[in-house]
Amino acid sequence: MRAAAAATSTAAALLAPGLKLCAGGARARVSCPSRSRLPLHRIAAMASAPNPSFRPEEARSPPALELPTPPLSKFKVALCQLSVTADKNRNIAHARAAIEKAASEGAKLVLLPEIWNGPYSNDSFPEYAEDIEAGGDAAPSFSMMSEVARILQVTLVGGSIAERSGNNLYNTCCIFGSDGKLKGKHRKIHLFDIDIPGKITFKESKTLTAGQNPTVVDTDVGRIGIGICYDIRFQELAMLYAARGAHLLCYPGAFNMTTGPLHWELLQRARQPAVCCNMRPSSRYQCRICCLGTLHSCWTFWRGDCNN
Repeated sequence: MRAAAAATSTAAALLAPGLKLCAGGARARVSCPSRSRLPLHRIAAMASAPNPSFRPEEARSPPALELPTPPLSKFKVALCQLSVTADKNRNIAHARAAIEKAASEGAKLVLLPEIWNGPYSNDSFPEYAEDIEAGGDAAPSFSMMSEVARILQVTLVGGSIAERSGNNLYNTCCIFGSDGKLKGKHRKIHLFDIDIPGKITFKESKTLTAGQNPTVVDTDVGRIGIGICYDIRFQELAMLYAARGAHLLCYPGAFNMTTGPLHWELLQRARQPAVCCNMRPSSRYQCRICCLGTLHSCWTFWRGDCNN
């Protein structure tokens, strides 16, 4: 009873700050300087009634889109975990073999990890970077992904590679359709700068430039929202993708072994309620890689019924 009275008092204060509750037997009323006397049940009803001026959907910009019908209701996803070496050609061949193996086992969507074609370091980014716009010999990793997606007729989320564009370097994920054409590319928005004395110091911003735009692409397996590794820390990006009708959220990642084990799985679970999506079952692969001393992983979320 006390809780109900407190709630009613709060509602009354919100509805009319000048009103005060008065106790008076079974029919307690609100006294008002303007001679208006409202029963408590009227106050409670007013507090619970819909407010026509409260329209939170209008605060969203751009406005939310209705979730489109996915082209496929069921398909196999392959998350390729790769051990990266300093030999770029070997890395490319290894990635191609992994994609081919995934396709041979029925995968329609294949994902690669973050920075899979070379070591993850500021010294290596300029050396292994590719000019995606130029293509050909200037972008062997890009060319391989395009070709293998076309030959195998799979949708490929190409992890990420270092991209050279003018005087800037970006951490870029390329998404290819089953025809081998580039559907879109995502440049990592949130660069990872960290300094834990005695454990790890790394600043991506020393060599890389941050991307500026979210990336949503329509593919043969549905609408996909893309983030890269540290992008997963920011739920607003995932919420924006959900608002834009994404069926699937993909986060290629290569977390370090200092901070990674503390939150990489937690962040995956945290993004699920943020966008009402169900996580694809890939944790057994990530845990195995984690035990090997690296977190070269692909995180994939499937948007479904929030009540499941």
